[in-house]
Amino acid sequence: MSDTPATSLAERLAARFGDTLTISTQRNEITAELAAADLIAVATALRDEPGFRFTELIDLCGVDYLGYGQTEWDTTDISWTGFSRGVEGQAMGRFDWAGRPRGHDEPRRFASVVHLLSIEHNRRLRLRVFCADDSLPVVPSLTLVWPGVNWFEREAFDLYGIIFDGHPDLRRILTDYGFVGHPFRKDFPLIGNVEVRYDPEQKRVIYEPVSIEPRVLVPRTIRNDADLMQAKAEAADHWREN
Repeated sequence: MSDTPATSLAERLAARFGDTLTISTQRNEITAELAAADLIAVATALRDEPGFRFTELIDLCGVDYLGYGQTEWDTTDISWTGFSRGVEGQAMGRFDWAGRPRGHDEPRRFASVVHLLSIEHNRRLRLRVFCADDSLPVVPSLTLVWPGVNWFEREAFDLYGIIFDGHPDLRRILTDYGFVGHPFRKDFPLIGNVEVRYDPEQKRVIYEPVSIEPRVLVPRTIRNDADLMQAKAEAADHWREN
């Protein structure tokens, strides 16, 4: 293992937290996975202890791992016209609820992902916390550790339905009043449920069933692009030379 800042941080995290963290490194980026019950204690230590000083929370987001690793597009076979692009959607969303994938690769469906920055040590770290219950995803709120995470947690609640226990004002932040469902979940219809227009006869805004035909425009696939792999190799060469 090359002696890089990522390696050094990973070793210090392992020495400090032991089995509390499951640490992985890809493309010189560290991800530390931990249980929801340990999140507040670990986050406080990462913020306050001199060896870490992750005083900045850059981002928090939700992730839905339903169907993770599966793809609807054929990305292996090609013809003279290129890769196959047109596919039929599995439902009005990626999945319907009854036919949703049951054996996704990740142990649980929903996760909260946190990106931290240590300005003092010029280090970055990603924390990932899976929700124990897929039907009611709950993780602790980090607002008492990094108050600026307030709106990020509201966004993850709004879009994914993840509940942040202890949040002082957990309300929707992007969707409209009375919105039903969570639009970034993989089983939410890609075209939505209703559409809105102004009716000149009734002289008011009305809601109607959506009239858009469902189409799958973005592939659901995991790739290791050549440019990213090249950047990783160049970074490793740089650290070895210096």
